[in-house]
Amino acid sequence: MREFAYARPGSVAEAARTFAGGGEAAFIAGGHTLLPAMKSRLRMPDTLVDLGGIPGLAGIARDGDTLTIGALTTHATVATDAAVAAAIPGLASLAAGIGDPQVRNRGTLGGVIANNDPAADYPAAVLALDAVVTTSAGRHAADDYFQGMFTTALTDGEIVTGVTFKVPPASAYAKFRHPASRYAVVGIFVARFAAGVRVAVTGAGPGVFRWAEAEAALSADFSAAAVSGLTLDPADLNTDIHASAEYRGHLAGVMLGQAVTAARRPHR
Repeated sequence: MREFAYARPGSVAEAARTFAGGGEAAFIAGGHTLLPAMKSRLRMPDTLVDLGGIPGLAGIARDGDTLTIGALTTHATVATDAAVAAAIPGLASLAAGIGDPQVRNRGTLGGVIANNDPAADYPAAVLALDAVVTTSAGRHAADDYFQGMFTTALTDGEIVTGVTFKVPPASAYAKFRHPASRYAVVGIFVARFAAGVRVAVTGAGPGVFRWAEAEAALSADFSAAAVSGLTLDPADLNTDIHASAEYRGHLAGVMLGQAVTAARRPHR
């Protein structure tokens, strides 16, 4: 890791100005992705802009049929918050399964979706729950926000400030996790709305995506039987040391069935 300047701004506007001050800058929230990259010299910013001192970027609020979570809210907070559990139990369950206690107590929602790792969990929830990502520059609908591996609609210096999720009548997340990293080899988030069902897939391909065939089947019949035997076409899926594309296609069907079964259980 080489030397760098460190800044801890007190506002979003100050953070944006610091980022634009010259040289290569990087925002840091929880740091679980950026710091390892810096240690291995995959990232070598001249300035590290710590967002942790900015007030108002953490917190959870329910407003009717939406739930807004601040960008600096930790995974542990999302996992244990009563408002999240009552509104979107699938989201609380997802957060509880991220990494280990150290990761959950430091990692943040905003950091995850700004980085957009193709095996991260939160992008599946953001996409399936038809969320809106609020930033220092405006708002991005989930369907437009995720644009491929480590790529989003964010412009250089744009800061995620929060995410507003739609509250569905039923939701659940199921993933086959890597035993060491606990990233999703394949993860499926299912959300049932009055207008239809949304299904998002993470871990399987180069980025999070919606599964149109599963959505159509579940919109007609929200049951595990309706998607029994359904698999993803391996043509556009990842093959790596952890799983082949064919295996990921099969796992997607298994995780889909588990997610639907969980979503149909009475919520307590």
